[in-house]
Amino acid sequence: MSRLGTETAFEVLARARQLEREGRSIVHLEIGEPDFDTPPEIVQAANQALADGYTHYTPAAGIPGVREAIAEHVSRTRRLDVSAEEVVVTPGAKPIIFFPMLALLQPGDEVIYPDPGFPIYESMIRFVGATPIPIPLRQDRRFSFDPEELLSKVTDRTQLVVLNSPQNPTGGVISAPDMERLAAGLADRDLMVLSDEVYAEIVYGIEHVSISQFPGMRERTIILDGWSKTYAMTGWRLGFGVMPPALAEQVTKLQINSVSCAPAFCQIAGAAALCMDRGPIDAMVREFRRRRDTIVDGLNAIPGFECLRPDGAFYVFPQITGTGMTSTELETQLLEEAGVASLAGTAFGQEGEGFLRFSYATSIQNIEEALERIRQHVTGGA
Repeated sequence: MSRLGTETAFEVLARARQLEREGRSIVHLEIGEPDFDTPPEIVQAANQALADGYTHYTPAAGIPGVREAIAEHVSRTRRLDVSAEEVVVTPGAKPIIFFPMLALLQPGDEVIYPDPGFPIYESMIRFVGATPIPIPLRQDRRFSFDPEELLSKVTDRTQLVVLNSPQNPTGGVISAPDMERLAAGLADRDLMVLSDEVYAEIVYGIEHVSISQFPGMRERTIILDGWSKTYAMTGWRLGFGVMPPALAEQVTKLQINSVSCAPAFCQIAGAAALCMDRGPIDAMVREFRRRRDTIVDGLNAIPGFECLRPDGAFYVFPQITGTGMTSTELETQLLEEAGVASLAGTAFGQEGEGFLRFSYATSIQNIEEALERIRQHVTGGA
C-alpha cells in the first residue's frame, strides 16, 4: 500500500468544500469534470433500460450488443477494423489502466509514461512492482514529448509505453508526425502501448490521431476510452478498453475477480450515446473552446503567468515561475487566500514544478471571477 499514490484533485476538492462549509466563497477550477448535464437522450435510454429489466448481471466483458456498438464506434472514429471480442466494458476507464498493468507487468519491468501526467499511471506502475520511467513533456514542444528522447528510453525491460493525447494536465496533443515517428520506432519492439484517448473528441480545430492507426501498432496497442468526458457522464462510471483478444481475455478475468461487470442499464445508455446525434457534443466542445480562449487570454494578462493555448481536453497549464512562488505555494495561497481552487503542477509529476493546472470545465462567469481573484492576489490589488 505504501507504493500506491492518489489523485490530488479529490484532496483539493475536499479542502475547498470544507472552506465552503466555513462560509468561504470558492471558485472551483481543480476538478476535471464537465459541468454540463448528461444529454437527455442518454438519460432516457437508461430509464428505458431500467424499465426493460436491465438490472441484473451481464457478461463480465460487457453486453454483446454494447461491445459491438463500441467496436463500430472505434472502427469509425479511428479508421480501424475492430471486433467486439477486442472490447472490454468497465466501470469507469481507470480499470483499463489497472487491469492491463496487473496482467502485463512484474517486478523488473519498465514502463515509460508522461511527466507531467495523470497521476494514476505512476501510482499503478509502482503498485504492481514495475519501474516507472518518466518522459518529460515540455512547454517548448507544446507539452508533447520528443519522439527520439522517448525511443532512447526503450530497453529490453520496457514492457509498456503509456501515451495520453489529448493530455491531462496540459491539454497537449501529440502531433501526427511525432506519432508516426514513435510508431515506426516501436512497431518491431516486444512491448505494448497503453493509449489513453479519453479526451479524443475534445479537440479544437484538429483531428485526433491514435497510435493504433499506424503500421505495426494495431496488435500492440490498448486503447483506453469512455463516456465520462465526452458525454458528461462522470458519475455513470462507464469506460472501455480495446485490445488484442488474448489480453482482453485476461482483463476480463481480472474484472470477474474484482467488480464482476459494469452496470447493465449504464451499458445500454452508453451504447445509445455512441449512436446519438453529435449536435450536443459539438456544442459542448464549442463552449469549451470559448472558455479556453477566455482563461488563456486572462492568465496571460496576469503578471508572472505564461499560458499556452492547448489543442485539446479542458485544462490549461500555465507556467507561474514569474510569480516567484513554487507550484504548491501558489496553489495553497490561491485556495486559502483568494478562494480559487487549482492544482499544483507537481501533483502530476516532478516536471510539473513551476506550473499550475486549471480546469475550465466551468462557466465563463466563474472563469472571469477566478481570473480577477488571481490577478488581485498576485498584484496585491494593484
